[in-house]
Amino acid sequence: MNTRTQKLYEALNNRILVLDGAMGTMLQRYKFEEEDYRGERFKDWQSPLKGNNDLLSLTQPKAIEEVHAKYLEAGADIIETNTFSATTIAMADYHMEELVYELNFESAKIARKVCDEFTAKNPEKPRFVAGSIGPTNKTASLSPDVNDPGYRAITFDELRIAYKQQAEALIDGGSDLLLVETIFDTLNAKAALFAIDEIQEERNIKIPIMVSGTITDASGRTLSGQTAEAFLVSVSHLNLLSVGFNCALGAKQLTPYLETVSNNSEFFISAYPNAGLPNAFGQYDESPEFMAEQIREYAEKKLINIIGGCCGTTPEHIKAIADLVKNYEPRKINVII
Repeated sequence: MNTRTQKLYEALNNRILVLDGAMGTMLQRYKFEEEDYRGERFKDWQSPLKGNNDLLSLTQPKAIEEVHAKYLEAGADIIETNTFSATTIAMADYHMEELVYELNFESAKIARKVCDEFTAKNPEKPRFVAGSIGPTNKTASLSPDVNDPGYRAITFDELRIAYKQQAEALIDGGSDLLLVETIFDTLNAKAALFAIDEIQEERNIKIPIMVSGTITDASGRTLSGQTAEAFLVSVSHLNLLSVGFNCALGAKQLTPYLETVSNNSEFFISAYPNAGLPNAFGQYDESPEFMAEQIREYAEKKLINIIGGCCGTTPEHIKAIADLVKNYEPRKINVII
């Protein structure tokens, strides 16, 4: 186990760690237009690039660095790389499959640089880089065609290859851990975890893995139909750092599902809900104070080890959450370092 991994486990045993908030919400503040996404390098690219936030790690790296720094300033212990959609599968929309290694490597490098600067300022509070691995825009368990329920837009093996390329670049760029997140289809996640396992075996390394599912609505199930408990069972055979939920719901709505995994798991537990439910315009309205107050229940019930924010959350939300949880003990599990 390398020193950074050891420091991560030590920190988790001592306190509740804070994950950052939404990258996309912060990037919206820059009001980037098509030419900003393109930069000089991609000015003649054949397809529109606006909306490809992961590309900004190459064309607007200063902005990505600034967002990371704001979250670390607010008290985040762990920041996520700007790579949520950086697989060949998702990048096919922009004809940018060839850039996937570079996108992930550079994004991890940016996050690593900012983390190291903050750790150097305060070695007592080490900061960690989580390589973000999103769900892709295709699903292995469900058909995109209602008239052909047996059809699949992607295979397990295609997903495994894509995830492996992403994970390798995230590790090479300096990630301390990998975060397989916003899982709506557990089969997709299993392809990612299988790929990470292959890398660990090939390189003879152990990298901590966070797994975070998404409960899509009040039915309490993931999009592929699993309850919180079924989701936990289906990933529990793996050697994970943490398991938990993010996105789709606000903190209050997420509580019962968090209780289920917290009461039945031997892993650390993570949660990073949205700033409430979206309003009619797709905006998130919960103030930092209101959201932190909702999260107080997690802390009082000792449900969590890692807490952050997803859609609609900002450095102000993360500061309010960090200020709250520093007064609470983390959920206890027996971890042998």
